[in-house]
Amino acid sequence: MSTTFLRTDLRRVLRNRRALVFAVIMPAVLYLVFGATQKSSDTVGSGNVAFYVLVGMAVYGAIIAAASNAASVAMEQESGWTRTLMMTTLRPTGYVATKVAVALAMGALPMAVLAVAGLVTGAEAPIGVWIGCLALGWLGSAVFAAFGLTVGALFRSDGAMQVMGGGIALLAFAGNVFVPLKGTMLTVSQFTPMFGVVTIARYPLDHGMTAYDEHVSLTVAIINAIAWAIIFTAAAAYTYTRSTRRQ
Repeated sequence: MSTTFLRTDLRRVLRNRRALVFAVIMPAVLYLVFGATQKSSDTVGSGNVAFYVLVGMAVYGAIIAAASNAASVAMEQESGWTRTLMMTTLRPTGYVATKVAVALAMGALPMAVLAVAGLVTGAEAPIGVWIGCLALGWLGSAVFAAFGLTVGALFRSDGAMQVMGGGIALLAFAGNVFVPLKGTMLTVSQFTPMFGVVTIARYPLDHGMTAYDEHVSLTVAIINAIAWAIIFTAAAAYTYTRSTRRQ
């Protein structure tokens, strides 16, 4: 990882106000509509339903921020910046690691906004559960930084953002983020990329018990997250190398 490249890239993405507003405001609005309106007496595990929804939206927001930032590689390709980087000592894995670090920094913003919104609107859970859920969700969003890099390397800048937005929304529905799944749908969701991250993030709250009293193994969730992290990272390094060779 290049610390110089890390500082430069972080300053660049912080200047992109449109992307920041989209990644931070939209998950907060979704929480206010679907989470803050729930009765505070309705409970899930050691917290209430509002906090359960908040965790899902916080993970979704962090993933949007991480993946959207990483998709900026498409614009860097068009400008010839990635070819310039390939002429330096920065390896493809170092490029991916730097982008993941920047994505984690950006993913912390929607987490912080949603935490404040939850405190104001009555989301309830023990303080240890608050910290555990949000920290795990934030770390898990790094998986999708590599996903964003892959999409950014495969598409042009305009197409990359369109694929990114629609793809993440579909993965959220399939991964048990927005709507609680059960039965066969829950089983199928265990193979989708977002399932492991959101399940791990919610585990301090619900200990793997779904809204339909079905239990999800923590081991399955961890394997899911690790497997998709490996797949996305390998794909990102490969597509980055191939795209720079084309240039």
